[in-house]
Amino acid sequence: MKVDPKQLNSLALAYIGYSVYKLYVRNYLIQSGKVKPNQLHQFAVEYVSRVAQANIIHHWLDEDLLEAEEAAVVRRGRNAKSHSVPKNVSVQAYRYSTGFEALLGYHYLSENEARLQELMELAVSYIDVN
Repeated sequence: MKVDPKQLNSLALAYIGYSVYKLYVRNYLIQSGKVKPNQLHQFAVEYVSRVAQANIIHHWLDEDLLEAEEAAVVRRGRNAKSHSVPKNVSVQAYRYSTGFEALLGYHYLSENEARLQELMELAVSYIDVN
C-alpha cells in the first residue's frame, strides 16, 4: 500500500524526512573519510541539528530555491502543531527544521529520488560552506 504524502500529517513527513536526512549525512561523513565514532557523531550534529536545518530552509526560501509546492510543504511542516519543543532550541528554529524535514519526507514518500538527492546535497553543501 502506497501512502499519499499530500494527505499525510506534516509531523509524519518530518519523522521520515529526519531519518532519511540523518542516514544521508552519516553516509556522507563516512564517504568523506571521517570514521571515528566520536568524530562521526560530532560532525553529524553540525548537519542534522535543528538550528542547522532551520538555517538551511531559511537560505532556500531566501534564495527562492524551492518550487511553490515545496514551499507549501515547508509551510505545512512549519505550522504543524507539536505538543513539545526541545529545550535547547528556539520555537522558531524548531518549526522551520520541522518544515525542512517534512520537505525531505515528502520527496522520499513521493519517490522523487532525484529531487530528494539534490536537496540533501544542497543542504550538506550549505553546512560545509557555512
